[in-house]
Amino acid sequence: MNQTFLTTEQLSKRIQYDPRTIRNQLKDSVLLEGVHYVRPFGRRKLLFIWEAIERDMLKQAEESAFGIPMANGGVCHG
Repeated sequence: MNQTFLTTEQLSKRIQYDPRTIRNQLKDSVLLEGVHYVRPFGRRKLLFIWEAIERDMLKQAEESAFGIPMANGGVCHG
């Protein structure tokens, strides 16, 4: 299992977002522990899993390109 682990600063450079924006996404539960990031050895430092973040960013882009967003969070494909 090959995974690329990135610090907050490395991730921010890769996706061109401010590190503060990434931290806010953590608070909004967009990035999930165990899916998008891990806390190695139960410590405070976070390591982001690049493959999971990339997969979900692309999936979200595909969904929004072919649908109309609905107020409840769903997408209308009609």
